[in-house]
Amino acid sequence: GYIYNARALIELRVLAVTHCPPVYTLYFTLCCYSLNRNGPCNSSGKEDRLISSRPKVVVLGGGFGGLEAALSVRQRLGDDADITMVSDQEYFLFKPNTIYLPFGMDPGRLKFRLIRPTKHKNIKLVHSLAREIDPISRLVYLDAGSGSNDDNKIAYDYLVVATGAGARPDEIPGLSQFGVMAWTLEQMVALRQSLQKLVLDAKTGGVQRVLFLVSPNSSCPGPLYEMAMLLDTWLRHKHVREQVKIAWSTHEMAYLQVFGPHFHDTVTEEFCRRSISGYSSYHVDRVEKGEVVYRNGETLPFDLLVSFPPQGASTYFSGMPADARGFLFTDPQTGQISGYPDIYAIGDAANFPMKQAYLASLQADAAIGHMAAQVLGTAPIGQADKAGHPATKGGGKAALDQLSQGPAGRGATLAGYPGQNGAVAYEDQADTANLYRLGPSPGWWLGKSAAKIALGVYLPWRFKAGNPFHAGVPWKGMDAALKFMAAVPAT
Repeated sequence: GYIYNARALIELRVLAVTHCPPVYTLYFTLCCYSLNRNGPCNSSGKEDRLISSRPKVVVLGGGFGGLEAALSVRQRLGDDADITMVSDQEYFLFKPNTIYLPFGMDPGRLKFRLIRPTKHKNIKLVHSLAREIDPISRLVYLDAGSGSNDDNKIAYDYLVVATGAGARPDEIPGLSQFGVMAWTLEQMVALRQSLQKLVLDAKTGGVQRVLFLVSPNSSCPGPLYEMAMLLDTWLRHKHVREQVKIAWSTHEMAYLQVFGPHFHDTVTEEFCRRSISGYSSYHVDRVEKGEVVYRNGETLPFDLLVSFPPQGASTYFSGMPADARGFLFTDPQTGQISGYPDIYAIGDAANFPMKQAYLASLQADAAIGHMAAQVLGTAPIGQADKAGHPATKGGGKAALDQLSQGPAGRGATLAGYPGQNGAVAYEDQADTANLYRLGPSPGWWLGKSAAKIALGVYLPWRFKAGNPFHAGVPWKGMDAALKFMAAVPAT
């Protein structure tokens, strides 16, 4: 592409000089585009670099953020970009709904092969694991033996890191040995077997004790809260609820702390209604057979321990700016990694304190919008209005977190910052009151239920067809509905 572009521009320049000024103007414009608006055409002061007329975009990760990013690049740039997706998994997993696997859902309903949408949209799919990023040479190094090319490296003009978060249960002594993790698809299926055994033991062996554990450095334990309430309902359907004691312990100072100050009282009421014993500010020290030992000297017994383990970046990229757990520092307005304008980090790979699939897709859409503006030489997309996202529900109440859909959906959307042990400390409780609202409004409750169904059906359908989630007429309708929910009174 470089040689062809240079020859074409030289010929156009000769034509322009020998014939007419308008053609020379066209030549000057194409020069600016070919140089990616650097040099005389770019007053940003960024380092000059030459980019082909078909920029090479590489996306690391095939989850919510990665797939949304790759499909959004194709939608925005059409055939004028070479897109490569690198994923260590051959399939896309709708992870939010894995909370239903322990209670009988078929795992096959939650995944599909990535080759389907990537092949349909002419996106090269490389089944491998990215290990290293060389931002100077603009290369990504893969695991040996990936077969992507002879040198196991991929060149890029723009890079999107969406490699997600990984569990680190070994940070808590005894957790892997005595507990059941609620993290991967395989672990959720294994938990189903543990619950079936629990029911059998409750019917034949007396009272059983289930303990849910949220450990420090758990970024967003919301799904585990839902699982505790699902277990209560499931056990009632199995007619053994009276034989099973459910307890909950978390390092958080308040329940669902990452969502703001509103939730603690509501969750406390819900736990009371469901006869779930709750303990906040309980920092686990170690797990022993049959009991969890906490730093405050307390212990809680269990027959079954279900844990949301500590988390860190799934892949640590040496030399890239990151926090102590490997999450990449990014520009809060664009998603660009600090100091590297050609590299974006989205979803769980970034250092945003909240980790959610829906948020990852919002960040992907915003980051690719910024990237496309750079490629096309148009003005970057500005900050969008806040839109609602149903967070959770229980006890007849629904919660709405009003997340910004602007660049990367972060920064101004949380009036908080990561505190010790992965907690979130809030600078201004009044600010969070406008971001997260909770109430028993029937409209909110129905909206939450409808959104859950829509996301569980519509999003996979869009992805399978090779289309980004945040596009098309149905998405506009969903977006309008969420904004309407945001305007509905909380009570």
